[in-house]
Amino acid sequence: MTGEAPMEVGGRAGRLRRWLLAGDSEQPREQGPGGRPPEHRHHPWWKVMCLTGVDYFSTLGYQPGIAALAAGALSPVATLVLVLVTLLGALPVYRRVAVESPHGEGSIAMLVRLLNYWQGKLFVLVLLGFAATDFIITITLSAADATAHIDENPFLPGLFKGHEVLITLLLLALLGSVFLKGFGEAIGIAVVLVAVYLSLNTVVIAVALWRVATHPSAVGDWSTALTTGHGNPLLVVGLSLLVFPKLALGLSGFETGVAVMPSVRGDPQDSEDRPLGRIRGARRLLTTAAVIMSVFLLTSSVTTTVLIPADAFEPGGPANGRALAFLAHEHLGGVFGTIYDLSTIGILWFAGASAMAGLLNLVPRYLPRYGMAPTWARAVRPLVLVFTAVAFLITVLFKASVDAQGGAYATGVLVLITSAATAVTLAARRRHQRGRFVAFGIIAVVFAYTTAANVVERPDGVKIAVCFIAGIILVSLLSRLLRTFELRVDRVQLDPEATRLIDERAGRRIRLIAHDPATRGAAEYRDKLAQTVADNDFPGDSDVIFVEVTVSDPSDFETELLVHGAVAHGRYPVLSLASSSVPNALAALLLEIRDRSRRRPHIYFEWTEGPPGRSILRYLAFGQGENAPVTREILRRQEPDPARRPHVHAS
Repeated sequence: MTGEAPMEVGGRAGRLRRWLLAGDSEQPREQGPGGRPPEHRHHPWWKVMCLTGVDYFSTLGYQPGIAALAAGALSPVATLVLVLVTLLGALPVYRRVAVESPHGEGSIAMLVRLLNYWQGKLFVLVLLGFAATDFIITITLSAADATAHIDENPFLPGLFKGHEVLITLLLLALLGSVFLKGFGEAIGIAVVLVAVYLSLNTVVIAVALWRVATHPSAVGDWSTALTTGHGNPLLVVGLSLLVFPKLALGLSGFETGVAVMPSVRGDPQDSEDRPLGRIRGARRLLTTAAVIMSVFLLTSSVTTTVLIPADAFEPGGPANGRALAFLAHEHLGGVFGTIYDLSTIGILWFAGASAMAGLLNLVPRYLPRYGMAPTWARAVRPLVLVFTAVAFLITVLFKASVDAQGGAYATGVLVLITSAATAVTLAARRRHQRGRFVAFGIIAVVFAYTTAANVVERPDGVKIAVCFIAGIILVSLLSRLLRTFELRVDRVQLDPEATRLIDERAGRRIRLIAHDPATRGAAEYRDKLAQTVADNDFPGDSDVIFVEVTVSDPSDFETELLVHGAVAHGRYPVLSLASSSVPNALAALLLEIRDRSRRRPHIYFEWTEGPPGRSILRYLAFGQGENAPVTREILRRQEPDPARRPHVHAS
């Protein structure tokens, strides 16, 4: 029995590992159309819209109350400004993002194309920090707001008071368990919740509009308050523009709409290079969601402002954060109001699903590929556990307070929309599309103003975002250091001449000379060969191949190698290739030659001059440095059997 116990434990651990790393088919293994396309489960665009819409549509649970509290009698006009910005600003921007970035990379990828090397990677990390702020706070804020709706239901007076953090944590755990089960299950739940919630809102707003139409005195009171308080129509518009940044929560959902694009079912003839059907479905998704939300925002703002007393929106008031729920109870009775509360709680709880889906599609596209996350970060379930744990921490730190998290949420949303507007503006400029450049430039300025105003009004949002950014950068750098000696090459492809040079030596000892060329003159190759022969004491007539690696972008992590063969000056065989790292490229080439020729190749280096520590730092930052020992270490880790490991010589 004692001998069998460890096997049982190991078996359970193995099954747990397989379960955790299984089910990653929703995740991409390569960024963009150039990589191997992942196997996605595809769904009709309207179902994916429901998944992204649980976040977008759920803002109806609190947006009318926020608008009334921030703008008072101006709320309908300020909401009209929000709707115009949505339909004429955010929607065109993200419809363009869908065309430019159809593989779910979002606006981040569009900006990254303008930058490379380490500044590009740092820029990605900063934007991912804001995206994490948006998505994680969406998860925690929505769950906290669902808890607040439970607290404020009149049938449960004070029953859960003092236990808000615990209830919110339970809701977060339930959300995480859905994604541990599967992505398809999340979409199914989202469709039901969105259908029920929008149907109930239609009833509430229709009844409220009827009340407005049949009670002209209420409209008169609102009109009097508007004209008495502000008078001049131009002043009304100006004040509404100033209030608009406070309503920015009503713009959520666009970034996740493009992040989950790979899940949209396209046409049978779609390819990863030209997924026209997927793009068309994603644009329908974005347009339909924006139009539906605009109608609900306008009508809910009018009805709540006209029918609900202003003091009811104040903190602690019966309509604070739940204006439509107040109307449901007030005009349709306690039973219907409770059903409405339950639907609101449900969609607010599941609003985090939209953000979770965005994170699960966005993070694996960048961090693992850049070496800035472990390889398991490509799988769904480990990421779900990590994101759920972070959401737990945020909830405890902010004590499940909706108000405390609102600034960070708005900051994340606005930064991402501003970056998207900037990206499509720069893309239009590159293509010399003057009309689009001007239009998108104006939109970018509007969102830049909105972002700046929100930061000034609520600087806590930036502080929280900076914490996320610092955490991501720290984890990324540690991961990159821990993965220093991984073989970071996905595939080695030999051109015909390279194949010939290797195959014709398959029956003999294969000797490679690592060469950093200067002029590539005949004398340079002759002298290098003579020096290597003398230093390593092998026959001068040995058949050798020079290997020359050009460092492309050292900040890249995973690369594919294309090996070109040539005979320099009619007598010196040369294999040339480009890679982000010299040692990784050489190690991958050696293993490819070993597997192809069934012989262990030899490679010869010169020792690098200078302190070893500086050489290692050069390798980490610039992809080359102490090439001999690093190549050997990569081979040792990749091939644990010394009898099969290629030989590395240094002199």
